[in-house]
Amino acid sequence: MNIAEVSKKFGLTADTLRYYERIGLLPAIARNKSGNRDYSSIDCERIEFIKCMREAGLSIEVLTRYMHLFLEGDSTLKEREELLIAERDRLENRLQHMQETLSRLNHKIELYEQGAFRSNNMGCECI
Repeated sequence: MNIAEVSKKFGLTADTLRYYERIGLLPAIARNKSGNRDYSSIDCERIEFIKCMREAGLSIEVLTRYMHLFLEGDSTLKEREELLIAERDRLENRLQHMQETLSRLNHKIELYEQGAFRSNNMGCECI
């Protein structure tokens, strides 16, 4: 696949794909006879993984570290697992905070819908 096809498939700009390659998040992409990038199915699997992890909030730095470890092979299994566990724990913490915020927002909306927010004696609306 060429860069335009990969860009469309994953909803990433060509600049983003080039950036990922430049910083080592993606290994060097093979080139066709014309010198254009030619993405393999393995490259696409890696892009899909990267996109998923980025959407979950993993940083470029963490992902780059993970990809370098992955390419080093089985000797890095434990380190990769520890990295993913740490990121999972961070994500679970973020999800918990987001759930708490969502509950608070829903409660506030219910109060508005019930007409509970009216000016108090000081002429101020409740927070």
